[in-house]
Amino acid sequence: MAKRLSVRDPVPSDIDIAQSLDPLPITEIAQSLGLDDDDFITYGPTKAKVKLEVLEKHRDTPNGNYVIVAGITPTPLGEGKSTTTVGLCQALGAYLGKRAVTCVRQPSQGPTFGIKGGAAGGGYSQIIPMEEFNLHLTGDIHAITAATNLMAAAIEARAFHEATQSDAALFGRLCPAGRDGARRFAPIMRRRLAKLGLEGAADPDALSEEDRRRFARLDIDPATITWRRVLDTNDRFLRGVTLGRGPKEAGHERESGFDIAVASEIMAVLALAGSLPDFRERLGAMVFASSKAGEPLTADDLGVSGALAVLLKDAILPTLMQTLEATPVLVHAGPFANIAHGNSSVIADRLALKLVGPEGYVVTEAGFGADIGLEKFMNIKCRASGLTPSAVVLVATVRALKMHGGGPAVTAGRPLAPAYTSEDVALTRAGCANLARHVANAAAYGLPVLVAINRFATDTDAELEAV
Repeated sequence: MAKRLSVRDPVPSDIDIAQSLDPLPITEIAQSLGLDDDDFITYGPTKAKVKLEVLEKHRDTPNGNYVIVAGITPTPLGEGKSTTTVGLCQALGAYLGKRAVTCVRQPSQGPTFGIKGGAAGGGYSQIIPMEEFNLHLTGDIHAITAATNLMAAAIEARAFHEATQSDAALFGRLCPAGRDGARRFAPIMRRRLAKLGLEGAADPDALSEEDRRRFARLDIDPATITWRRVLDTNDRFLRGVTLGRGPKEAGHERESGFDIAVASEIMAVLALAGSLPDFRERLGAMVFASSKAGEPLTADDLGVSGALAVLLKDAILPTLMQTLEATPVLVHAGPFANIAHGNSSVIADRLALKLVGPEGYVVTEAGFGADIGLEKFMNIKCRASGLTPSAVVLVATVRALKMHGGGPAVTAGRPLAPAYTSEDVALTRAGCANLARHVANAAAYGLPVLVAINRFATDTDAELEAV
């Protein structure tokens, strides 16, 4: 299924390369992984969602080889981790005939429309269609935005109603009488009741007045609310906002703000979930504030975790795409490494490892430098998944090593100083201390480490030899 490319010299721009090739139908990519028609849901001709039932279907298949790509301390120019990740899988699949799957995060539209740009890789190592990969894809980030903002609205509404209604009125709104005149607890309320030690309660009317008050009032301390609204756009004027400025909310104003969607807790939860039930439990356990008595308050206390799970029912499914050389890619989740753990999802990795089988390879990428992304991959993601990588690939560039060796400051979008475009072996060698530290950090996990140099046209043989 994989195909080799004909490389042009000089190399065209990334977008020209990406648009010069017609992707294979995604059904063919799925078939190359042994997926049946009922194992996935197509989103047009070039994307598909892989169903979680595939994990159970391949439960007894041994896992493939698990490779994590990380980088040295990043610079404003980027070191090419995504390009290396995609290129490795293309080499394994299109040139060595191995089953290989790339597992990567979905890019945020914030960096995509900023200086950094997209995250599909570069040159002849890209994920296609790159426009769809870098933009809406299958709507997962939009679903996370909707779920996060739904919970934010529920928090404000609950605090408002608790501040303006009596205990009896509040309880009546939560447990209204049905057509037969009887009150009933909704299934989601069982979690709140259990937390209060009232798990045996069956009839709302049988609760004492004090238990009704405890059940109905979360008693949210507004100063402790950590939950913020999100959108997937860099909009600095929404970083700080005042809520409750409407005439009907007078006296209930509160300072808050917007985060970028991929920095939300729901994004981190999605990336670490191992199954739909696990995802549902993690959503319910999210803490959004404390009560005035200092008790942590969760989405289950608020009664919205089921609604969040419904909004995210499709977002939990990884998206299948392809590289320029028609090797499979699973795109799923996109938590930032400097805020969350910076890795694609546990579910996508587990799926890929089963689909490639014991002779195959899954190559995934850790965000930022190895001291953030790789260590969080090992200490957080692998502990959540129970998976152990087979090897680490550490990406470096000569120009980044020069910068770490004491070279001039680098600003994205501005011309590079001569030190980065002409030979300077001493500066390169000085920067290798940074590379050596990252190698040592990775090796401390007991894993073999391979250094991959992302070569540029300005790199000289002497500089590469120094590395």
